[in-house]
Amino acid sequence: MGANYIFSLEPTFTQGLVLGQLSVIVLLGLILKYIFLESTHNPFDTSGYQTRADNNFTLRAQKPEVQEAVNERQEGDQESAEWFNTLLRQVVDVYRSKLRDDLPSAEGDEIARKRIEDYANKIRPAGFLDHIKIHSVDLGVSAPRLHNARLSSLKSCAPFIEIECDTTYTDTLSISLSTSYLFNYPMSGFARLPVSLTVSLSQFKSSINITPPSPNSLAPVLTFSISPDFTLDLTTTSLMGSRAKLANVPKLHELIQHQVRRILAARGTWKVVLPGLATVSEAREQVQKEMKEEQFS
Repeated sequence: MGANYIFSLEPTFTQGLVLGQLSVIVLLGLILKYIFLESTHNPFDTSGYQTRADNNFTLRAQKPEVQEAVNERQEGDQESAEWFNTLLRQVVDVYRSKLRDDLPSAEGDEIARKRIEDYANKIRPAGFLDHIKIHSVDLGVSAPRLHNARLSSLKSCAPFIEIECDTTYTDTLSISLSTSYLFNYPMSGFARLPVSLTVSLSQFKSSINITPPSPNSLAPVLTFSISPDFTLDLTTTSLMGSRAKLANVPKLHELIQHQVRRILAARGTWKVVLPGLATVSEAREQVQKEMKEEQFS
């Protein structure tokens, strides 16, 4: 009878193989959980998650008038868009000021940081990401610059033309944050993988098409759209892990770059309703109708 049982008091080859495999799995799980993953509820207490944005002080110190004059000389004989760049810069400065509640220095920075943190946690996937902590935000000091404006005919509307111009945006825009990726297997809240990120804008280049409203449209709009072949250069520094940290993982940089490009490509068209001719809701219905017609055509 005793020979029919798999387990006995005397160790066998099968028992040794099973116990060996189990010990390797348990050891691997302990290494992941206690070295790379975070099992506490306060992953932001360590100093590694207080990464500050590395601002470009050279760009900040450079006088805007000097930089604008250099850019203007580089444009050669092209039609000057300096009047529009000046207007655009003032509009961007107003947005920055309102995001800071019109408060200067550190007090305004804290208000902007808190607003961005609240928005980030509002849209985060709660099942995959823990609370997002924004450590610092740099709203930048510059604005996109337009140049090399040119006219081109619309193929769909022969009498009408559209304006195409190039834009370049170089700034100190950056954000530093930390969060944790949640592992909910084999149980909810099994472990966390702390992640610390600092993402900075290096350069953005694209062509912009400005399409005039169609007189045949029920809700005429002025359309601004960026080219799908835009150039986006981001600088990313990262730390992953709890006790043993992985720095500047290339795949993480590629993922962030891809997601930002995808969002810009998906939302790279803005439509401005002409005052007195239509409302925003009417223009939205018209856009949805045109999209459906394009899908069935």
